[in-house]
Amino acid sequence: MEVKADIGLIGLAVMGQNLVLNMNDHGYSVAVYNRTTSRVDEFLKGPAEGRKNIYGVYSIEELVDKLARPRKIMLMVKAGEVVDKLIDSLIHHLDKGDLIIDGGNSHFLDTTRRTKELDKEGILFIGTGVSGGEEGARHGPSLMPGGNPGAWPLVKDIFQAISARAPDGAPCCEWMGEDGAGHYIKMVHNGIEYGDMQLICEAYQLMKTGLGMSPDEMSRIFKEWDKGELNSFLIEITGNILSFKDEDGSPLVEKILDTAGQKGTGKWTGISALDMGSPVTLIVEAVFARCLSALKEERVKASRILKGPDSQFKGNPKSFTEDIRKALFASKLISYAQGFMLLREAGKEYGWNLDFGSIASVWRGGCIIRSSFLGKIKEAFDRNPYLQNLLLDDYFKGIIAEYQLSWRKVVGTSIELGVSVPAFSSALSFYDGYRSDRLPASLLQAQRDYFGAHTYERVDRPRGQFFHTNWTGRGGEVSSGTYNV
Repeated sequence: MEVKADIGLIGLAVMGQNLVLNMNDHGYSVAVYNRTTSRVDEFLKGPAEGRKNIYGVYSIEELVDKLARPRKIMLMVKAGEVVDKLIDSLIHHLDKGDLIIDGGNSHFLDTTRRTKELDKEGILFIGTGVSGGEEGARHGPSLMPGGNPGAWPLVKDIFQAISARAPDGAPCCEWMGEDGAGHYIKMVHNGIEYGDMQLICEAYQLMKTGLGMSPDEMSRIFKEWDKGELNSFLIEITGNILSFKDEDGSPLVEKILDTAGQKGTGKWTGISALDMGSPVTLIVEAVFARCLSALKEERVKASRILKGPDSQFKGNPKSFTEDIRKALFASKLISYAQGFMLLREAGKEYGWNLDFGSIASVWRGGCIIRSSFLGKIKEAFDRNPYLQNLLLDDYFKGIIAEYQLSWRKVVGTSIELGVSVPAFSSALSFYDGYRSDRLPASLLQAQRDYFGAHTYERVDRPRGQFFHTNWTGRGGEVSSGTYNV
């Protein structure tokens, strides 16, 4: 009797190859296929050489035939049209109850569409976020599956076996929710990642430009920070990067061009936040910071023309470095608070029953934003699953109260020195706005009503009643329709 594989995988780039090896390490047999079939042979003769239960196939038909029923096929290919074309190729060979898994960085609305379309054909579908890069795929990623709930029992054992482990031993993989929930959560994860990286870069820039520190000095500081409450993968690698030397013995980081790339998930997060009216200001500023960095030639030209302050830092460098640490941590709290605000709005918008503690839990290991701090978020939602905002939790509230003086000092000093800190300052501005019981939007609404008859609500009337004033005596009494973002 022919031996059948437990799961199939299409797409043998580095992530796909490493996931196959990871599955095989945990006792699963895998059939592998790649559109460029020569890569199948290269994989079998290279990274998979000598391994049992990894089977190379050279067509969709052969792949489907090699799988045990119900068949499970994971796609590790470029998001977009390629995924749709592969699905179209597969469904003609699959039976009802078989499963297709998209492990790429697909847009969540595409995942929702595919889940519903395949459900009509009797085919199960999962769209899963896979975080951790090449190393995570090989040794344990964070996995965020969503889609058709009936699919989860088919892959739960495999996914949780290959996932990373949190410090308490829990697998960094749980079911996220229906339709595009898994890919949405991965998108927000990536948006938070943008924010974390920008905050770290602003701390680096302040120490470099404001305090005149060398990369080696900053490396020692980041490595010390990694031993405390800022302990995280991104802080760890920052310390390593700053101490890394080029072939001539000089710091490599100083030779890297200061233009940042991006693949779009941070932008998607910002667009989704705007669509739902959720003020995810820090992540959006992090995206725009990358856009600004891309204007390299324009910035070089502007630097010769536009002048800033001539002031130099006059305080205690050691004390200010500690202020930067506190500002970094406080701003990080805002970034995650905003991320979970967006997840809450998305749950309402798309009908997903999201478990926020579980989301924080699966981010504790394997993924790029893994940190000890995520354990605090899980604890907050364990205490109160209906917590409206992380800033209202006692732990987060206490940290902000303790650190905000340093946070304000860092933002103020940055302005005085002319050092750009968009993420630090937008985080602080959000905090001050969120804690305000009255904002200047009253004037804004009056302006809108004055020029466009857009109406306003009154503090001395019940919510939901709208009023229009004829401000000039010439505008008439007809008002515009009302709407809310």
